[in-house]
Amino acid sequence: MRVIRKAFAYISSAPSSASGDIREGRNRLLLLAHPDHPEAGLQVPAGTMEPGEAPEDAALREAREETGLTDLTIVAFLGRQSFDLRPFGRDEVHDRWFFHLSCGAETPERWRVWETTPATDEPPIRFELFWAPLNETLPSLIAGHDRFIPELIASLRPRRVA
Repeated sequence: MRVIRKAFAYISSAPSSASGDIREGRNRLLLLAHPDHPEAGLQVPAGTMEPGEAPEDAALREAREETGLTDLTIVAFLGRQSFDLRPFGRDEVHDRWFFHLSCGAETPERWRVWETTPATDEPPIRFELFWAPLNETLPSLIAGHDRFIPELIASLRPRRVA
C-alpha cells in the first residue's frame, strides 16, 4: 500500500476588533469547503508534502496556497497520525502531521480563493474559507481532519501560573 505524507494546518485567530466580539478564550478555526465539489466535505487546509520537505514547511506552504493568507506563524506541532484511505476507495495510507498555525492578519469572515497549484494536473481548485467558533458547535470535518482538535483547544486555554 502506498504511503503519502500529508501536512495539516489548524489555523486559529481571535475574532477581529471590527466584529466587536473579542472575548477572552474565544478563538476561531479556519475551515474550507469545496463549492464545486460538496462531497469533499468540510476540511482544514492540508496537502501532500513535497519530496524532502519538512512537515512544518509543508504545513505553512499548503496553508498559504489554500487560503491566500501570508501572515501565518507555526505555534505548535499537535500530533501525527496514520490514516487508512481504503474505506474511501483509495489504496493508500496517509502519514499525517498536524500543526497549529496562528493568523496575524485581519481577514473577512468568509472569502474565496483559487488554488492555482493543485497536487495533480487538474485545473485550479476553488475554496470557500470561513471562520468557525472553536467550541462544541464546530461543524463536523471529513475523513479525520478533526483528529487533533482536542489538542488544539487544550493548547489555546490560558495557562494558570501557580
